[in-house]
Amino acid sequence: MSAEPEAPPAPNTEPPVVTPVRVVIALCLIAPFVAMLWVGSYAKIEPVLIGIPFFYWYQMAWVVISTALTMVAYVLWQRDQRARKEGASK
Repeated sequence: MSAEPEAPPAPNTEPPVVTPVRVVIALCLIAPFVAMLWVGSYAKIEPVLIGIPFFYWYQMAWVVISTALTMVAYVLWQRDQRARKEGASK
């Protein structure tokens, strides 16, 4: 009875699931939620900007900031997916 040696396991060729780019994407998407849920940070009147209390203009600023962060996350995600596809086809 001769036992043949087992072949070594194939190396894992898949890229890791958690990468620095994906961490940045997550931070871009989580930041608006944290900013809006932390009400104590913006529940005040001062400083007033062109007659608008801080409470209101801070929230409106986050509408623009959230849009920009979502766009950044989308572009990074598309780039990450393209890189993974190219890596898988090689």
